[in-house]
Amino acid sequence: MNNAYARTLRELLRAQQVASLGTLHEGHPYVSMVPFAVLPGGLGFAIHVSQLAAHTKDMLLDPRVSLLVVASPAPELPVQALARVTIQGVAEPYTDSAKGHAEAKAAYLSRFPQSAEMFTFSDFSLFAILPNSVRFVGGFAQAKTISAEALAGILSEA
Repeated sequence: MNNAYARTLRELLRAQQVASLGTLHEGHPYVSMVPFAVLPGGLGFAIHVSQLAAHTKDMLLDPRVSLLVVASPAPELPVQALARVTIQGVAEPYTDSAKGHAEAKAAYLSRFPQSAEMFTFSDFSLFAILPNSVRFVGGFAQAKTISAEALAGILSEA
């Protein structure tokens, strides 16, 4: 992936705070909205979700998920030209004692400090979305599939 393309992907994931989360709900696709933060080292994404939400129950039954992050619309661009990335991976619950929990919580709270109180609620859980495959579309005819390792490298750059 060239430097300009990598920069666009990095900026997209830093600028956008909300992703569409795809889960399997009773055997059917289900999409919801989640705030997300990039995990240290670009190794995945942290989400903090209510156990009452359908997507949380879905992730506990089947950890295969997809995240979609789309750039904000711009008047000068057709919507089909908006930068976007789809991450396919697995959702891993991060209990308080899980390895990486403290780092994931810190990354999430760094991005969403107003969410600190929700970490005291017993019905909220922290999950890591660990990528298997990444499909980035930077605009018309600018699509590329990259590995989780390549994504981590891109997100680790300044």
